[in-house]
Amino acid sequence: MEKYDFSGWATRNNLKCSDGRTILQDAFKHNDGQTVPMVWNHQHDGPMNVLGHALLENRKEGVYAYCVFNETEAGKNAKLLVKHGDVSALSIYANQLRQKGDNVVHGAIRELSLVLSGANPGAFIDSVMIHGEESDEEAVIYTSEKVELFHADPPKEEPKKEAPKTDPPEDDETVADVFNTLSEKQKTVVYAMIGQALDGNNNQDDEGDDDMKQNVFDKDKEKDVLSHSDMEAIIADAKRYGSLKDATLAHNIDYLFPDAKNVTNTPQFIQREMGWVQKVMTNVHNTPFSRIKSIYADITEADARAKGYIKGKLKVEEVFSLLKRSTTPTTIYKKQKLDRDDVVDITDFDVVAWLKSEMRVMLDEEIARALLVGDGRLSSSDDKVNEGNIRPIWTDADLYTIKTPVEHVANATADQKAKAFIRAAVKSRKNYKGSGSPTLYATEDILTDCLLMEDTTGRIIYDSVDKLATALRVKEIITVPVMESLSRTATDGKVYTLAAIVVNLSDYNVGADKGGAVNMFDDFDIDYNAQKYLIETRCSGALIKPYAAIALEFLEVTAG
Repeated sequence: MEKYDFSGWATRNNLKCSDGRTILQDAFKHNDGQTVPMVWNHQHDGPMNVLGHALLENRKEGVYAYCVFNETEAGKNAKLLVKHGDVSALSIYANQLRQKGDNVVHGAIRELSLVLSGANPGAFIDSVMIHGEESDEEAVIYTSEKVELFHADPPKEEPKKEAPKTDPPEDDETVADVFNTLSEKQKTVVYAMIGQALDGNNNQDDEGDDDMKQNVFDKDKEKDVLSHSDMEAIIADAKRYGSLKDATLAHNIDYLFPDAKNVTNTPQFIQREMGWVQKVMTNVHNTPFSRIKSIYADITEADARAKGYIKGKLKVEEVFSLLKRSTTPTTIYKKQKLDRDDVVDITDFDVVAWLKSEMRVMLDEEIARALLVGDGRLSSSDDKVNEGNIRPIWTDADLYTIKTPVEHVANATADQKAKAFIRAAVKSRKNYKGSGSPTLYATEDILTDCLLMEDTTGRIIYDSVDKLATALRVKEIITVPVMESLSRTATDGKVYTLAAIVVNLSDYNVGADKGGAVNMFDDFDIDYNAQKYLIETRCSGALIKPYAAIALEFLEVTAG
């Protein structure tokens, strides 16, 4: 009969654990008579951590273990530690835990470990995952009972279950029966394999069926349990965290949360605020022809007035000149390219449709920017939108855009500049000759400063954008990000910084011939395996009514 090196309680029944649960009698009944690997401190990352094996015996008080050290250097060293009393506690690793209420009624012991000390007076469970009343979790269970060192058969007062004297039928062999037929060398190999494939390979049921029904290499049938390559780090961190549960969570957060999923169907663009673009594009006047000619006659001068007749005097004819200009179209385009491999590989969304939507958004923004303030590129740039074809409202001729300076001193406060802006906007309104009620297009800074203006008592003067719009005599106020920090230098050398534009865009005409409407083209570059896309339009744009816009510009002046 095999001699055992020491014995001790693997776990005790009817003890309330630190998480409030109680291990009931016979919870590990089906492990009775089984031999499991004995390792150091639940480490399973290599065969050198296997110290020997343990025969489990289910008793009324719990599960008792009879342990044997192997002849490896680690086994010999552990045997000395136990002999000298340096290590005196055991712990089990179990999975397939099930419970009813707060009572643990079933589990499968997979290995026994020598540990430095038991954590609690009785035993405790620090869970990895919880799945409800009928859980399928795993745990490390400690007990503070001392091990008993001996070199003989197990004590008679606590007899271990005797193995059958005759070999059982081959189909009914238990794990212990099969294991005990192996040589010491073969057992060492098995220890290593079990250390790597520890979880869930013995598929026993709650009624204690101990038949070996599953090959340890049958990976497809393994249950989802904690990765044993992480066990060493988890146990080590448990001392730092103060809880095996916290240490396990830290190492296995991916087990608790599903894979990350996109909150949107397609990638979202990081872009400027685009609400103003749609309002500009929908409010302009459109014609189905691109070559625009406008003719005006100025009848505001005194000579244009009707005259009274005095008998015998010569009747004087009115003489005035016609004001006319023509605007021709230009091509505005945007190109994009995708590698053919990317088009094929990206299957989460329609990358081509997504790319084309980006191209249309950016084309519309460029047109809206060009007609409102110009594209901002240098005249020497090949990419510049020609301002003779798309005429910016801000810098258009004085006949069409009234330039109104908002004067302020160098050290003026935000309130002072805002007050000067409102005053200039209201006073310049008398020169406006555009259609209907115009819209004010401004920077976010100007709008904010106006809304923060206070009276002498500290009360906000305009507590809403609508009230401010009414004071400025405009239909609405639209903020335009591309108007920020724009300035121009006049012929007199003075620098004017754009603050706002007042205009009714129905007085601005965008013309495009039938073939010049927005078109999308795509082609394949066989030499570079690239799919290329082009969106373009050919159009013209200009104000078609004199004094149809007001450009409000800050001008710094000297005090006094």
